[in-house]
This record gives sequence, C-alpha cells and structure tokens, in this order.
Amino acid sequence: MKSTKPHVALLASPGMGHLIPVLELGKRLVLQHEFHVTIFVVATDTATVESQLRNLPNPKLLNVVSLPPVDVSGLVDPDASIVTKIIVMMRETLPALRSAIISITRQLRPTALVVDLFGSEAMAIADEFEMLKYVFIASNAWFLSATAYFPTINKRLEEEHINEKKPLMIPGCKPVRFEDTLEAFLDPKDQVYVEYLRLGVEIPTADGILINTWEDLEPTTLAAMRDATSLGRVTKVSVYPIGPLVRQARPSPVQEDSVMGWLEKQPSESVMYVSFGSGGTLSSNQMIELAWGLELSQHRFVWVVRPPMDDDASGAFFKVDNNGSDGTPNYLPDGFLTRNSDKGLVVPMWAPQAEILSHPSIGGFLSHCGWNSTMESVVNGVPMIAWPLYAEQKMNATMLTEELGVAVRSKEFSMTPIVEREEIERMVRKIMVDKEGDGIRSRVKELKYNAHKALSIVGSSYNSLSKVAKNCEASFQGQLSKARGA
Repeated sequence: MKSTKPHVALLASPGMGHLIPVLELGKRLVLQHEFHVTIFVVATDTATVESQLRNLPNPKLLNVVSLPPVDVSGLVDPDASIVTKIIVMMRETLPALRSAIISITRQLRPTALVVDLFGSEAMAIADEFEMLKYVFIASNAWFLSATAYFPTINKRLEEEHINEKKPLMIPGCKPVRFEDTLEAFLDPKDQVYVEYLRLGVEIPTADGILINTWEDLEPTTLAAMRDATSLGRVTKVSVYPIGPLVRQARPSPVQEDSVMGWLEKQPSESVMYVSFGSGGTLSSNQMIELAWGLELSQHRFVWVVRPPMDDDASGAFFKVDNNGSDGTPNYLPDGFLTRNSDKGLVVPMWAPQAEILSHPSIGGFLSHCGWNSTMESVVNGVPMIAWPLYAEQKMNATMLTEELGVAVRSKEFSMTPIVEREEIERMVRKIMVDKEGDGIRSRVKELKYNAHKALSIVGSSYNSLSKVAKNCEASFQGQLSKARGA
C-alpha cells in the first residue's frame, strides 16, 4: 500500500487513564496532519475499549488493534502495586506487539512508534524496525521531572528523602515533599522501585518526549528540561508539550439521559460533581463522612459512587446490597437518597464525565486529581476540591492548590486518614459560593482560555505537535528515498 503521509503507531497501556489520551493524540495526528495512525491496545476489558471507540467522530478514523491479553498472575506477587502489574503486563505483551507491527508493515510501514510511560521497553522494537521512537507522558512535566531525575539520586539524597522525609530537590523545579512523593520511590526492596529506576533511564533514550501539558501551565519546569545545565542533563532529548489532550463532550445516548436531563434542570454553576475516577475507592467510614458533608453543605451534587474498600483487594468487586428503606446502598447513611432527592443525584459506578464537566450547571469538581480528570476540569473552567488517592495524584493536588490556584485541599489529609464531614462541607461551600473562593473560580476560567489558546492554530501545543509531525515527515521521506534506491 502506497501513501504520501507517514504512518504512526501508538501503544496504550491498560487503564482508561492511559487509553483516553492516546486515542486523543491519535485523533490529532489524523485530523491536524492527515497521518495514518494505528493504536495498539493492551486491554483487560475489551468492552471499555469499544465504548471509547464509539466516541470517535468517525469509527474509521483510527486503526485500533487489540493485543491478546496476557496472564501475569504467576509473574507478580498478588499484593504487588497496580503499577508493577501494568509494567509486567506490558513486558509480556512485547512478542505480540512485534508480530502485530510486522503484520501492519506488510501494508503500510510505520514511520514512528509512540509508547506511553509503561511501554518504554517497546522502544527496542522501534529500533529493530528503524522507526522513530517517542515516549508520551499522559501526565504533567513535574511528574516527568521526578521520574527522569529519580535514577540520579545518590544514597545520601535517598536517605534524606525516604528516611528523614526531606523534600526531593529537583534541579530547576519545585521540590517534591515527602508526603506528596510517588509511592514507587519509597521502598528500594519493592519491584516497583526497580521498575521506576528503569523507566527513568529509558525515557531519555527516545527521540523525543511528548507531554500532556502546555507551555503556559508549567513554564519553569519545561524551561529546566531544556536547560543543559539544569534538568536537561537528565532528560537529554527534546520535550514537546502538546496538551491538554481531553475527551470531547458528545451528545448523550439514551442511557445517559437521566444524568444530563437532571443537570438541564439545575441553575448555572450550582452543582458539585463528585468522582474518584475509574479505579478510585474510599473506605466505609470515609464514604459516610463524604455523604454527610455533601448533605450538610446544602448544595446540589452529582456523585458517582463505588462500593467502599477497607484494606481488601476484592472489596471493589463485592455485590451491592440495597438494605436501606429507600433503596440507599448499605454503605451510605440510611435515608440519604430520600433526604437529598431534591438536590442530589447518586450514580452507580460510572457517569459520562466529559459531558458532565462541560455542562453549564457544574460549578465544582471533587476529584481524585488523576491528570485526565484534572485537564477535563481545567478546559471547562471548573474549580476543584483536590482529594488525591494514589500514583502521582498527590503531586497533582499540590500543583493545583499551591501553584495554579484552581483547587482547595484539606489539611486533614496529612493528619488523619479520615476527612470529617464538617471539613467537606467547608470545602464545598468555599468552591461553590464563599467569597474566599472567588480567586479560585476566576483563576480556573483564565486557565480555560489559556488552554484553548494553546490548542488553537499557531498555539504553543499545536506548534509543538507540528514539530513532531515534521520529524515524522522527514523520516518518512527518508524511507521513501531508501526504498527507491533499493
């Protein structure tokens, strides 16, 4: 098959937080640069992948290839972190990825391979087939700086950060406080610690690093990465901020009408949206306190609820038992649904987040601070209550509250495992109506405008992705010339 445009292959790790930004990147390459794009998906849930593909404006826009699932149960400890399990899964998928690339090469040879954070070992396949290789960081530049700098930390710094709990000092960047640090950094004996060391070493061997951020959002950190006398000594290669990459809201199908229909009846910026992402869960006691906090605030809310998990890996999978007299799940206060029927909507397990956050009735977002959710909130001008749970979410929460000024965060997180109802009520009121929250509401609307400007033609992120596209074009022309010479 002959083509006048490059063919780019993208590799997405398991999980919605990895798949969605990769799909959005693929869409940009097709719609803005007319590239051919194949996305290799390592998925544990094919239904989830298919639901995301249905969101595409044209189902034929992208060529999506699902790689065969792999069983890693015998390769990792059952109690291993989710990050370790994902990395091992990606490693075991490499033979299938190589075979798939050989298969598509017969039709249209890929010019470049773009892998996400946990797929960096696949760059060896790009080398084998003489493709350009890029790493796509679906998080922010501060997270990338910590990951890339991690392998350079000597024993003294490790002792200071892990044992003495001093901030991790990164050249040219905001220090990472011990209480915000990545869990992967804390135990040198844990497999995830070793894996992150490898990631930090492998990422700078790419031909470039794409990041889901933009110039004006993190100017200091991005400048440090480009400074050979500062963090650039570690990152080494060009960095391309191409964000924010977020899902676009779409017309709601029938099954979602109950949520969107309810929002249509609410006043402008009057509803607090509560969601902890596709994998976040709270303890039973915290669920009770959150429910009472929302009720005491007397503000409208949409809450996406999942069964609580109390130190039990299977807790998220147990069957919900509706014991309450009004159908309230047994992990919420009895009568909660009845008392809040006029101002609250409880949605089990999942809700159309992109559509909800873009609705004019939404005035705040209580979020786990996953970077996808954070970007969706910012591009819609919605201020946040930062409630981080795992991964780099504590770093994200610190950035949102202390640097960007678009969120509030409870001080109780660092002092007690439970945030009490009165504190939750206070945070909701601050974001929604209190004079104290005026600056936060104003600042997030400024960032909304700034984000859209970055994505516009000649905007910083548009230009940044165009540079990557030009590199691919040049390599593609080299491939054509080589083929003609042969």
